[in-house]
Amino acid sequence: MTVAVGAEIDERPTRAHPLLTVLRRPEVGALVAAVAIFLFFSLSTQAFLTPAGISTWLYSASLFGIMAVAVALLMIGGEFDLSAGAMTGTTGLIVGVVTTQWGLNIWLALVLALVVALSIGAGNAWVVMKTGLPSFIVTLATFFILQGCNLALTKLITGSVAIQGMGSVPGFDQVKVFFGSSFPFLGMDVKISIVWWIALTALATWVLLRTRPGNWIFAVGGQVTSSRQVGVPVLKVKLGLFMTTAGAGWLVGMLQLFDVSTVQATTGVGQEFIYIICAVVGGCLLTGGYGSAIGAALGALIYGMTLQGIVFAQWDNNWLKAFLGGMLLLAVLVNLLVRRQSGVRA
Repeated sequence: MTVAVGAEIDERPTRAHPLLTVLRRPEVGALVAAVAIFLFFSLSTQAFLTPAGISTWLYSASLFGIMAVAVALLMIGGEFDLSAGAMTGTTGLIVGVVTTQWGLNIWLALVLALVVALSIGAGNAWVVMKTGLPSFIVTLATFFILQGCNLALTKLITGSVAIQGMGSVPGFDQVKVFFGSSFPFLGMDVKISIVWWIALTALATWVLLRTRPGNWIFAVGGQVTSSRQVGVPVLKVKLGLFMTTAGAGWLVGMLQLFDVSTVQATTGVGQEFIYIICAVVGGCLLTGGYGSAIGAALGALIYGMTLQGIVFAQWDNNWLKAFLGGMLLLAVLVNLLVRRQSGVRA
């Protein structure tokens, strides 16, 4: 091909098609899967679309969603936190023990539990950054430490592995307004945790897409060495992300505690992988540097709908895990297909 002398070559990048731009969003695959699962259970069982049914699976999704959004931020930053599930139980047990056994003011107990959670999160970040050990290993160790302390210390102090009687603690009803209340909306009994879920998803999305710290999170997750070279405060970013995950664990712990007025020493154990699955379904890559808070929230919605949809459909519970695994794998494959078709590298 020859070019006439003096002719100008337009080297400006061509604008991508609007549909292609939409498909490049990490949460698109999760949205497609969420719609498919919603339609599937809506047609499978009438209870799924009743006000009580919607309230139930939204509440279930909200508890997973709050943690999934925080875990997604951490994964975008290139790290994992396997202690997130145990953290929900730890914070609830702290509040339960110091109020029912030692008579501490319930508001001070909440602050104490939050300080402990944030300190553990900061400790995880410090060990990871100072030693260079994988966060997977560091937080796995933290998980076992928390699990052991939850069981041993609770039994040592109370004689059992559960805290009950929170409803009789002075100030419980006042705190319940913020963490365990509900309100009517369109015929549904909406739990306050759903409001927390939506608000935190919106906040996380704004931070990721509209703020400098959001750019830093993507940068340290994609190329940590290059980030340091251009002046990104990597240590502060990682510290903030681990503390955010720990803080989310505290919030979910409070939402569970003040909803049912009791907490078990095993609360949250085993759910840390569910949070990661929700984040991955929502578009987060295991290698970091790519993902979405909205996508993680949709991943949690998928899990919540599937979990409760099986119950409403009255299927054999022995197939529960297999069906959930199949649905989650399908969501991941759909997400991967959408990314590949849109030209986004996995």
